[in-house]
Amino acid sequence: MRRFAPGAVADEVLARLLAAAHAAPSVGLMQPWRFIRITDPDLRLQIHDLVADERSQTALALGPRGDEFLRLKVEGVLDCAELLVVALRDGRDRHVFGRRTLPQMDLASVSCAIQNMWLAARAEGLGMGWVSIFDPDRLGALLGMPDDAGPVAILCLGPVPEFPDRPALEIDRWTHGRPLTEFVAENGWSSPPPAVGLPACPP
Repeated sequence: MRRFAPGAVADEVLARLLAAAHAAPSVGLMQPWRFIRITDPDLRLQIHDLVADERSQTALALGPRGDEFLRLKVEGVLDCAELLVVALRDGRDRHVFGRRTLPQMDLASVSCAIQNMWLAARAEGLGMGWVSIFDPDRLGALLGMPDDAGPVAILCLGPVPEFPDRPALEIDRWTHGRPLTEFVAENGWSSPPPAVGLPACPP
């Protein structure tokens, strides 16, 4: 979600959403997440400035599609009722269970927590958008994060004017989702998908 409507998120609702996030599964029960609620208006503006800077850099990196990208609505940092920054906690290296060969499972675990919050927000009638257009070092410094911690997501949360039936980037004609059959195989990378009646088009 990128477009938000006026309104607030009640404290008890936000508490339920954070509890849903914290109930997510994590590898080795490491719970590698930290949620930072942004309530200072000046700090919100500074975060928006970081996003705007990276938006410009992303446009340059996109080359011929840069101008098209700049016309997209890609965040709601100043518009949403609640702004949260989700980070990987410090001290994660002491968690070896499930991470010895796959250290990135800390990030996978944080993603599960964000997904839990996303689904819970929808059940509460709220929209949520994940902003990843920022420099993590600058955002980490702004929020005083330890050196071995780091931001993963800026979450925009709040009432929305509507819940579109398709992803915003499809509606805006930036890209389109591909069918599930392209992403499932059986017994090997290059094999065809299993014959279990997969839908031909995204839901």
